[in-house]
Amino acid sequence: MNVIEINHLTKNYGKHRGVSDVSFYVEKGDIFGFLGPNGAGKSTTIRSMLGLIQFQKGSIDIFGKDIRRYRESILEEVGYMPSEAMFYPNMKVRDIIHMAARARNRNCSSEARKLCDCLQVDLDKKISDLSLGNRKKVSIVCAMQHKPKLYIFDEPTSGLDPLMQTEFFNLIHEYVRQGATCMLSTHVLSEVKQHCKNVAIMKEGKLQRVDAVANITKTNAKRIQMVKDGRREDFLYEGVLNALFRELATHDISDILIQEPSLDEIFMHYYQN
Repeated sequence: MNVIEINHLTKNYGKHRGVSDVSFYVEKGDIFGFLGPNGAGKSTTIRSMLGLIQFQKGSIDIFGKDIRRYRESILEEVGYMPSEAMFYPNMKVRDIIHMAARARNRNCSSEARKLCDCLQVDLDKKISDLSLGNRKKVSIVCAMQHKPKLYIFDEPTSGLDPLMQTEFFNLIHEYVRQGATCMLSTHVLSEVKQHCKNVAIMKEGKLQRVDAVANITKTNAKRIQMVKDGRREDFLYEGVLNALFRELATHDISDILIQEPSLDEIFMHYYQN
């Protein structure tokens, strides 16, 4: 079953770039990575999925329902965390969390306590007294406490220390094991490789590739570092190694290192080309 189905999504902002002819789907139980540089169209796609902006062409179905016709019922089962959540600065953390639960007409106190314990949230502090990382934790609790069927996170771990990042992903995997689905928009490529099954890569408002993370990170390219004819060279080589060796045989090679390219190099290929 596909929890999200996006077909030929197009949203224009006049002179400003939106998204053009974007199509992909997210299967139930997936932790789906959504990647791309700033301005790639990720936020426009997510806002369209949530019914926050109107798009000109295409369709978006969530839980098998059209977001334009069934937005209210769809959002009851969605937990959304924006990259920069804004809270009333003079309110205490516990009141913000309670307000988020009341907005959904649900008693989320038990799950909220569990989340606050896991993430070490100080309920008695005012929002204005919190660091970026601690405000992030409050935002995570607000998005997760009602245990939705679909989580949509936009840069959720920025500002979190490594221990809290681990706790966050432990929670995600726990909810996914219980039947939830997660869409994760992030710039942290190691998170994608470690936690995501499939990924969509955006650039300049267009979809570059949708594939399993395992397929995207599988490459024949090699990072070559060597000293050739007295000069140090460092480059990514995607050809046949025997051809490279034949070429090098005509030069003075005093040092050489051949290794797998980094994860960043693999993904940057889609950003830059």
